[in-house]
Amino acid sequence: MQNYQDVLAEVLIDAPTLQARIKELGAQISAHYPDGDLLLICILRGGVPFMVDLSRCITAPHKIDFMAVSSYGVGKRESSGFARVTLDLQMDIHGQHVLLVEDIVDSGHTIASVLDMLKTRQPKSLKVCALLDKPERREANVPIDYVGFTIPNKFVFGYGLDLDEYYRNLDFVGVVDLEKYTPPGEA
Repeated sequence: MQNYQDVLAEVLIDAPTLQARIKELGAQISAHYPDGDLLLICILRGGVPFMVDLSRCITAPHKIDFMAVSSYGVGKRESSGFARVTLDLQMDIHGQHVLLVEDIVDSGHTIASVLDMLKTRQPKSLKVCALLDKPERREANVPIDYVGFTIPNKFVFGYGLDLDEYYRNLDFVGVVDLEKYTPPGEA
């Protein structure tokens, strides 16, 4: 695996900026659900750092659950457009306020599929919170109720977003230098 510093074109969003915006999102969400009764659903694996930090900033009582949904493969930069659930929720969402927490909304196909599936389970409300929104790539019209950052159409990694399953642990969002990056199997 390449060292991330060798393929980092730029830091798109630094750690202090990320954390400041997450605090703002937490305050907005807390204001919309003052009585709690909120369930945060994190889309694994990329959404974990964001959901953990966001959860700490939400003062309203809330629960958390997880889903794993796959639409990318190792070494791929774009969604396949086909989403499949690889780990379903443990909690029943019927009659609950649900906030779907996602790391990035790109084409929109994955989040649209998840929203369609969750609507059939009859939650009281269903909203989306995305750390990153990449509207230039949107192919499916999806509502994003809380957006951390709108970003350009660049290949990003860090803070939950992987580069071939590595570097989710970085505390910033970086842009991959595509001239220096070699996907697995192409070395």
